[in-house]
Amino acid sequence: MDNRAEVREFLMSRRAKVAPEAAGLPQGVSARRVAGLRRSEVAMLAGVSVEYYAKLERGAIAGASASVLDAVAIALRLDDAERAHLLDLARAADGIPSSGRARSRPARPSAPRMSLEWAMTAITDAVAVVRDPRQDLLAFNALGRAFYSPMIGDGGRTPNFARFQFLDPAARDFYPDWDLFADMCVSIMRAEAGRNPHDRGLQDLVGELSTRSEVFRTLWAAHNVRIHGAGTKRFNHPVVGEVVLSYEELAITAEPGNALLVYTAEPGSPSAERLRLLASWSVGTVSTAPVTEGGER
Repeated sequence: MDNRAEVREFLMSRRAKVAPEAAGLPQGVSARRVAGLRRSEVAMLAGVSVEYYAKLERGAIAGASASVLDAVAIALRLDDAERAHLLDLARAADGIPSSGRARSRPARPSAPRMSLEWAMTAITDAVAVVRDPRQDLLAFNALGRAFYSPMIGDGGRTPNFARFQFLDPAARDFYPDWDLFADMCVSIMRAEAGRNPHDRGLQDLVGELSTRSEVFRTLWAAHNVRIHGAGTKRFNHPVVGEVVLSYEELAITAEPGNALLVYTAEPGSPSAERLRLLASWSVGTVSTAPVTEGGER
């Protein structure tokens, strides 16, 4: 993941998405040879020289000031996730760890911290799982184990949201809105690659999926980025059928980069009843044990 190439392709892809009229520019009568804005138009809107913006778009973003990057973000009409991604790319070019995260990650623990295990066990009416920046599913509560049983299976390699999404046919049934989930998954991974371009595990995962999935290759090339945060998702669980769940992503500050995902159903809704049914079905299953290579817990 060459940083200069990442910067170049990201800026070019964002420029191509901005229509001149959306940026307050006249379309003119002559045919445009490029989609979206010209480099000269971005430079004018950002208040920098054409030569300087062309330098940025060639990938030479190291040393760019925060004010210039902010002006470029405004000119390209970047949303919050895209703006953060641009800043992360600039930090990486300057050799600065992004988003306050350490450049090198510690080895994965053989078991979740006891306090985290207690906290997840205490969550009984919601799906709770822990994932890392590489989309690996590291731990789960009892309901999380039952909910993600199509992905976790009965052993094998560490469950991974991206591998399940693009390589497992069961994902098409589990995610009724598969196309939406696929785009979301890749956009989250692309943002993470900007934050930590030196993560070898993430590089290997991108290489594997690019080789084995044409859809992944296409989505990865789009350079879209996304912050997970919060929202609503629809699932089709093999045991209880369709459920609509709201999710919150909570950063685990003791394990930088890891996140606790909590899925809940609207009280009194059919989805809440089906989640309770799944909880009853899950009694006796393994709960918060960590998931490691080889399927050991």
